[in-house]
Amino acid sequence: MPDKIHDLIGVGFGPSNLALAIALHESASPVQARFLEARPAFAWHPDMMIDGADMQVSFLKDLVSLRDPTSGFSFLNYLHHKGRLERFINRKTFFPSRHEYNDYLGWAAARLGPVCVYDQRVTAVEAVEKNGAVDLLAVTAQDAQGHETQRFARNLVLAPGGQPFWPDCFADQRGGPAVIHACDYITARQARLKPGLRIAVLGGGQSAAEIFADLAAHPAAPQLDLILRGHAIRPADDSAFVNEIFGIGYTDRLFALPPEARSAFLRDFAATNYSVADADLIARLYELLYEQEVQGGTRLRLLRETRVASVRSQGAGVVLEMVGGAEAAPQSEAYDLVILATGYRRALSETVLAGLRPWMTDSQPGRDYRLPMAPRFAPQIFVQGYSEATHGLSDTLLSVLPARAQEIAAALAPPSDAARRPVLAAE
Repeated sequence: MPDKIHDLIGVGFGPSNLALAIALHESASPVQARFLEARPAFAWHPDMMIDGADMQVSFLKDLVSLRDPTSGFSFLNYLHHKGRLERFINRKTFFPSRHEYNDYLGWAAARLGPVCVYDQRVTAVEAVEKNGAVDLLAVTAQDAQGHETQRFARNLVLAPGGQPFWPDCFADQRGGPAVIHACDYITARQARLKPGLRIAVLGGGQSAAEIFADLAAHPAAPQLDLILRGHAIRPADDSAFVNEIFGIGYTDRLFALPPEARSAFLRDFAATNYSVADADLIARLYELLYEQEVQGGTRLRLLRETRVASVRSQGAGVVLEMVGGAEAAPQSEAYDLVILATGYRRALSETVLAGLRPWMTDSQPGRDYRLPMAPRFAPQIFVQGYSEATHGLSDTLLSVLPARAQEIAAALAPPSDAARRPVLAAE
């Protein structure tokens, strides 16, 4: 038997697993958990911390309040500890800045103590098989220097976040100097932005709009194109009745529907989350372009109904071959930098669970976010952020974090009359 056995190992330590760690802590759960995070310290989308960007979710949908409004890990308690509660109230808004919310998450993570080991990128999860049965999982992680550590767990929860999506035509540019994903925006801007550049932003959602607005106001004043597949940047539907679909009760309702009805529901409400932007940000961009027209400028362009057909390198930059509508002629444009605000992809088949595929009986999780596994496979495998097709659009967002964390914590809790297993996992 290995020397160190954890009741639970969590892959990733973003908001989802942070909420779970808090739920286990506040319930005084006997489950001994260790979370592994690839980053060197806590950070939530650090390269999208754009000055002036606000949250799109109410602060009341924090890590805990919908589960326990009296929790010491609430956003309101964070404001109290920081001495900003009254000043935040004076702002008359439910939406903190992204900088402030990231600070809240880091504050909550620090209050938990050493539940997470940072600089640990999980590279493999394997079943420890004995006599045809599996009681343990072997989790291998690698630090930035390439040193590997293997840990063992009785259960696993996967929450590493989505993988940046690169359209096929940009595949050969990955890792090169001229094309980046929005997830690396701030670092790339600081390292590469200088006067005289031509930059393209690809995408029609919130991230694309925020990046375009940020670059439009930058002192380096780059030539800037926003490339849209559609005719316009569409507003997110955040009206009151529509927002009810992000409520905790809708998870049960959607999960109970037949697959065809679930798919139709997700299609109907896609405009709450995908390829849309906040209305005030859209108005801001429109004013930028209008004022430029008044002044006779051409620095900022909106390329509507345009699709990138191919990409080729040219010196230190790239050339995009683009096509528009049926009557539009193909166009070729050279750029020093292209920023892909093309979202993220979440596919279990592309995660570290690939080594457990022979033991999986289905790739769709159950209502409690647990993957169905073969008989004689004792470890429970939970997923956070991989259940949109079955649990709803809120699954990849912040809205259901407290409830989902509570459900997983409850599923992990041993029966009250069970013998307490020894904890051998000090690190």
